[in-house]
Amino acid sequence: MRHEPGVAAASVNLATERATVSFRPDATSLEALFEAIERAGYEPIRPAPEADGTLDRERVARAADLADVRRRFSVAAILTVPIVVAALPHMLGFHLAWIPAWLSDPLTQFLLATPVQIWSGYRFYRGAWATARHGTTDMNTLVSVGTTAAYGYSVVATFAPEAFVAAGLTPVLYYETSAVLITIILLGRLLEARARGRTSEAIRALLALGAKQARVLRDGSEVEIPIEAVVAGDVVLVRPGEKIPVDGVVLDGRSTVDESMITGESLPVEKNAGDEVIGAILNRTGSFRFRATRVGSDATLGQIVRLVEEAQVAKAPIQQLADRVAAVFVPAVIVLAALTFAAWWIWGPQPAFPLALANFIAVLIIACPCALGLATPTAIMVGTGRGAEKGVLIKGGDALEVAHQIRVIALDKTGTLTKGTPNVTDVVPAAGWTEDALLAIAASAEVGSEHPLGEAIAAAAAARALRLTIATAFEAIPGEGIIAQVERSAVLLGNRKMLADRCVVLSSLDATAEALSADGKTPVYVAVDGRLAGMLAIADTLKEEAVKVVARLRRMGLRTVMITGDNRRTAQAIARAVGIDDVLAEVTPGDKASEVKRLQSSGARVAFVGDGINDAPALAQADLGIAIGAGTDVAIESASIVLVGDDLRGLLTAMRLSRATIRTIRQNLFLAFAYNVALIPLAAGVFYLLWGWLLNPIFAGAAMAASSVTVVANSLRLRKA
Repeated sequence: MRHEPGVAAASVNLATERATVSFRPDATSLEALFEAIERAGYEPIRPAPEADGTLDRERVARAADLADVRRRFSVAAILTVPIVVAALPHMLGFHLAWIPAWLSDPLTQFLLATPVQIWSGYRFYRGAWATARHGTTDMNTLVSVGTTAAYGYSVVATFAPEAFVAAGLTPVLYYETSAVLITIILLGRLLEARARGRTSEAIRALLALGAKQARVLRDGSEVEIPIEAVVAGDVVLVRPGEKIPVDGVVLDGRSTVDESMITGESLPVEKNAGDEVIGAILNRTGSFRFRATRVGSDATLGQIVRLVEEAQVAKAPIQQLADRVAAVFVPAVIVLAALTFAAWWIWGPQPAFPLALANFIAVLIIACPCALGLATPTAIMVGTGRGAEKGVLIKGGDALEVAHQIRVIALDKTGTLTKGTPNVTDVVPAAGWTEDALLAIAASAEVGSEHPLGEAIAAAAAARALRLTIATAFEAIPGEGIIAQVERSAVLLGNRKMLADRCVVLSSLDATAEALSADGKTPVYVAVDGRLAGMLAIADTLKEEAVKVVARLRRMGLRTVMITGDNRRTAQAIARAVGIDDVLAEVTPGDKASEVKRLQSSGARVAFVGDGINDAPALAQADLGIAIGAGTDVAIESASIVLVGDDLRGLLTAMRLSRATIRTIRQNLFLAFAYNVALIPLAAGVFYLLWGWLLNPIFAGAAMAASSVTVVANSLRLRKA
């Protein structure tokens, strides 16, 4: 493509099957580029009238591709069933009276098998031709050669059986061999097509997270405009409960915002004049005005979209072992079959041609890569199915292949190792107070509060079934806490600064507050009628299984790293509690991907486990992205493996299952070759000179079928993994 006239640059995103081409319109045209792509053996996505934009065109094209695979598989499956039924006597070695004679007729089987071979199998022939034009072979070549050998032999046996009789051979049909192979591999392609295009959906989900409208000041008036119309320098107004439209700096007003989807920090962040705000995050409590500084693709959300795309483009494709083997095996078999034909035709006994043809086809059939074609997809199908049963959704064979090579596991903190929501972890009463009394009066002051800390305190009181009294007066002090009237008591609840400014003596709990802070917890002081009543500690707590999971990962020989946007003190406290090897704290979304890239630079394969939008670039950059299913849609779409729910033990299942599946694939490949390589000399007639042995195609087919059955049976053992 880069050599086409007018093309300045071209890059291919192998993860999404998208190509980006920069060209000069004065030197070439879009239609000329489409033709160049088609000449290379690929199908371009042409603009569709019902689709708007690149992502919509891709969605339409992928839907059409999925529908095409589904149609071809459905036709193949429907026609293959009667073909297999008709072949049962041949496969079992005895007659079955219930099979009608017309179904066993060779012409009937030909009519059933031909649409499967030609129409349903067209995708394999097209793929084989595309690789052949570049002088290579792949799995499409394997399927094409193998099925064509079995089908072609059967066609000759159907319309020219005398050629086999003349050679002293019994004509046998192998239509079921080619039909079953095409049907099974089309099923694998159908599952693959359904999982394809995840990154495009991830980018669509990312863009959907942003605000659609913005309220700005224009000519002294407040107007609502589309987000695309906001420009840097605009003054934007934000009310409680609204999404912040673009990045900017607060001019006036106060509020708390939820930055968890960007920074990973679950606790709310106070915003005052001069503070930066990020587009797409949620404004929780107050109103404020800010000046837009970064809009569109320059804003934080736009940069995350770009990082996801760039990280996906940078990932190298995973070449399947079967494809590497096929590159050598398929040409070698074809050459060997041709030499066998030539040798028998030139030096063989009379009638030479029928014997040469029979031995030529016998070599192709015995070396038919049916088992090789089944070795990878059957193991992947069983492995992914077993994963689904255990709550681990694996998006294809590439994820399984990479997972067993992982040496470093990088984990996000919030929502991955921790529960992702603030909880009351400690209730520390002062002299004269009990835990329940302290928690009850604090929760009474916070009843109805929309602040996450207030919600956590109210939830803790509800868990203890404490009786609460609704506050008769309530005032929020932005960035500090609240003042409330509970029955006849004046209640102060907030940070140290708030209570100290109101002359509350706090020294009796200073040591406790320092210890709680060192553990990554947030101390909240409570004073009643001007006297210290106690302290509550609030933190995002660890998941119950986190410690055991990290310990198991380390025993598996994996290095564990925590990457989080949270503050360093909290991150280190969590890492100590869970047993993480290394900690990277206060990391922005863009830097998360950079940190993953830095870990990869040492040569180690890196997996990243996360759950939020802030994790999407890192999930894409990692060799293996693993998303917690309870997290955001964009994290799930960006990942290669999804753990259903929020149970971290699924990570262990995924790693264990990947190793078992790859081990099974390697066993399958060995078994496939064991049959083929051992019997190829017999099929070629090598032993004819010594003992007069020729391999009857019936036994060639039996050996080929046995190798396929063995491979499938070995793959099915994964159901117990």
